[in-house]
Amino acid sequence: MTANRGYIPPTRRPDALGVHSVDHFALVVPDLAVAKDFYLKFGLDVREDGEELSLYTFGHPHRWGRVVEGPAKKLHHVSFGAFEDDMPRFAEHLQRLGVERIDAPTGFGSNGIWFRDPDGSLREIRAAVKSSTNHKAEFSVPICGDGARGTVSREEAPTVRPRRFSHMLTYVGSAQKAITFYSDVLGLKLADAAGDDVAFMHAIHGSDHHILAFATGGGPGLHHSSWDMGGIEQIGLGAMHMADSGYARGWGLGRHVLGSNYFHYIRDPWGSYAEYSADIDYIPVTQDWEAKTWAPHNAFYLWGPTPPDDFVTNYEAA
Repeated sequence: MTANRGYIPPTRRPDALGVHSVDHFALVVPDLAVAKDFYLKFGLDVREDGEELSLYTFGHPHRWGRVVEGPAKKLHHVSFGAFEDDMPRFAEHLQRLGVERIDAPTGFGSNGIWFRDPDGSLREIRAAVKSSTNHKAEFSVPICGDGARGTVSREEAPTVRPRRFSHMLTYVGSAQKAITFYSDVLGLKLADAAGDDVAFMHAIHGSDHHILAFATGGGPGLHHSSWDMGGIEQIGLGAMHMADSGYARGWGLGRHVLGSNYFHYIRDPWGSYAEYSADIDYIPVTQDWEAKTWAPHNAFYLWGPTPPDDFVTNYEAA
């Protein structure tokens, strides 16, 4: 007999054209050794791959990021994953919209579809396995009963590591133009916005509340990459480890309004951030999420410390 495994939710919307994941991002930095130290201490599985670094999370086969060396820090490109059978449809779709296809940049050859967004930033759609999660991530809260210790000593504290890449926020020339372009071209949908200058986009085939977010910031740039943790305890331990390792600048602990996730941001050596995140809202493939435009201050937090003065400074544009 075949065991009854219960209801298995769908992982794509039939006939709907849209990318399903941020497959990976590529970052240029002035010194690979500095990048390796930062991301290793942050808890990623950093692998030397020729003349670049590949960013993985421990226990997960997917490569989430590529880091190459160059004269200055820059978000080189973002690659989006699509179902293989949708690739011909995407090719026709971009042609119909008048989006010019370009050759893959030197050193990043692939069979994907390359183009530029309204800010001239490199973007790719490639056939890839869906790496965005198909369900809300598990979230744990340690509970201690009567007559027992609720924690351990600092010496006994476990090593914590991100489980997967969750999302990224990029600076753009205009969040409103970015919403239109990424909706029309990639099939992403608006989850929520804060005023006219901050927007959060989700994937139609089931994803976290946002896999990509925009902030109007004088031109393109990376604000942060976000990495999923198992709970608040893991966020706190990660933040403490980073502070002990010399990376004390950041912002947190807090909880966001848009996405609802708990957070702590660690400032990287180039003025952007890596975020420990937990318990972000999830938008299933079967739900038509109702986007809402919130007052601008909701882009920051429900609760938490005051953000650093330069938290929204786009150092790539500067």
